[in-house]
Amino acid sequence: MTRFISIASAAALVLGAGAAMGFEDIADQYPQSELYAKPYEVIPGVYSAIGATAPPTYENSGHNNNLSFIVTGDGVVVVNGGASARLAKALHDEIKAVTDQPVKLVINENGQGHAMLGNSYWVDQGVDVLAHVDAIDAFTEEADFILQGMQRYNRDKAEGTRTVTPNLSFEDTYEIEMGGVKIEALHLGPAHDPGDVQVWIPEWDIVIAGDIAFHERMPPIFEGICTSCWIETFEGPFTDLGATYVIPGHGHPTNMAMVREETTGYLSDLREKIGAHIDEGGDLAGAYYVDQEKWKYLDTFEELATKNAGRVFEEMEWE
Repeated sequence: MTRFISIASAAALVLGAGAAMGFEDIADQYPQSELYAKPYEVIPGVYSAIGATAPPTYENSGHNNNLSFIVTGDGVVVVNGGASARLAKALHDEIKAVTDQPVKLVINENGQGHAMLGNSYWVDQGVDVLAHVDAIDAFTEEADFILQGMQRYNRDKAEGTRTVTPNLSFEDTYEIEMGGVKIEALHLGPAHDPGDVQVWIPEWDIVIAGDIAFHERMPPIFEGICTSCWIETFEGPFTDLGATYVIPGHGHPTNMAMVREETTGYLSDLREKIGAHIDEGGDLAGAYYVDQEKWKYLDTFEELATKNAGRVFEEMEWE
């Protein structure tokens, strides 16, 4: 297995990542590939290609989430299928440059397009694909709409992509033993999206968190999401994992304190502001203007802040 950095170097990099800036306005980091950035070894055996902390575009090929892989002594586990078949192939090419071990499993972190649309490539390679049952249901219900959305922004880069649902599913925990490494796919509770999955490697103290955790980018709050449930899941079973290293769904690898600040710290602050607005008799129109200046440094602030405020108002109005 190729090693590029030591454990000590990885720790310094990961634990210091809180000072890193996001990539909303920075040009593509890896122009020779459809990947936004070249995968790097976060800790020995765990690699991640960090996506743009921005909406999906033709320029970033839809690579705006983190695509990770785990190299064991007897195969590779990939986390996230990617936003298209071509993007999945680009990731596979990078895996082949790191190891001769075959990819044996792909885990989708949720039912969104950038997690599942690349499944078609992996299935064509004979690789099993795993996701939570709720993520499969959510994707299946919206599959054509999700594919069409990707085709609109990705144009020719969408070539060869079709919708393929995972052939493996689970509800609470799915354990993998591969090459002496124990890997756990977990659904710890409701969070950012139906069927959110966290990939936990206890021996290595690292969690590939998926979209329960954000760093450098403002978390989007979708219609119907229970933000109080998200906070409860994060502050309970997710935090209880005790991970030293966290690869979030978006943004650079960091530690638990940083993803807490920029995920549940943000959600809690927004809920507090909206709660005060409701107590003062405020309406939906006014909710869009609650003070979120503290979070303006996060990428996608301009795209998401007012939308998030409106959705939290609609949630809290009836609590």
